[in-house]
Amino acid sequence: MASSATHQVKIPFSGHKLDNKTPFLGGRISFASRKKCYSDKAVRQRCRPMKVVNEKVVGIDLGTTNSAVAVMEGGKPTIVTNAEGQRTTPSVVAYTKNGDRLVGQIAKRQSVVNPENTFFSVKRFIGRKMAEVDEESKQVSYRVMKDENGNVKLECPAIGKQFAPEEISAQVLRKLVDDASKFLNDKVAKAVITVPAYFNDSQRTATKDAGRIAGLDVLRIINEPTAASLAYGFEKKSNETILVFDLGGGTFDVSGM
Repeated sequence: MASSATHQVKIPFSGHKLDNKTPFLGGRISFASRKKCYSDKAVRQRCRPMKVVNEKVVGIDLGTTNSAVAVMEGGKPTIVTNAEGQRTTPSVVAYTKNGDRLVGQIAKRQSVVNPENTFFSVKRFIGRKMAEVDEESKQVSYRVMKDENGNVKLECPAIGKQFAPEEISAQVLRKLVDDASKFLNDKVAKAVITVPAYFNDSQRTATKDAGRIAGLDVLRIINEPTAASLAYGFEKKSNETILVFDLGGGTFDVSGM
C-alpha cells in the first residue's frame, strides 16, 4: 500500500499587501516589533501568519482482485473502511440488465448470475494490446475484443457498450475515493497509486489515465515493492537489502530492493 500524505499549500491572506517589513511565518520578530503588532491594528493585520490549506492525498492500491485506500492520520497510514464496512474493495464492476452500475462487493455477489456483464481482473488488460493478452482473455467470463488499433475493449451486452480497461478501473478508483471522502468528511482529489514493478510505460500511463477519468489528480505512480520498502524503512537510517514478497490475489511477485 502506498503511503498517503497531506499536501500543504500556503496562501497569503487576501487584501493585505506584503512588503519587506512584513514578518513571515517562522521568522524572528523583535520585541519592539511584536509590541507594535499588537498595538497598531493596521500592522497587526500584516503580522498575521500565512494561511495553511490542507489537502488530503490518499494512497491507493489498485489490485487485480481487491483494492484498498489509505490516508495519513496522526503521522500514521490508516486503511479506509469502505461503505460495506470492509478494509478492501473487490476490483469488480458490473452492469445489470436495467443499466444499473455496481462496483465492489455488490458487483462480486451477482457475478454468478450475470457473468458476461461483470468485469474482474481488468488490471491484466490495462495498457496492453489485444495481441499481448490472448491467453488472459480466455480466463474471464466477459468478452474481450480489440478495436481498429488493436487496443483491448471489454464488451458489455447489458448496455450495448464497449469499455477500455482504464474506464472500468476508473470506476473502482471512484468508489475508493468516495469512501475515503466520507471517511475523512472532506473531498479527496489527489492520490498516489501503486502498480506492479513489472508494469511498462504504457500500463503506467493507462493507470494514470484511469485516475484522471475518475476525476483524480494522480501525483505519482509508484511501484508496489517500492511502497512496501518505504513503509518498512520509514525513519530508518541503516542501509539494507530487502526482499519484498507481494502475495496478491491475482499475482505473486518477489522483488529485491
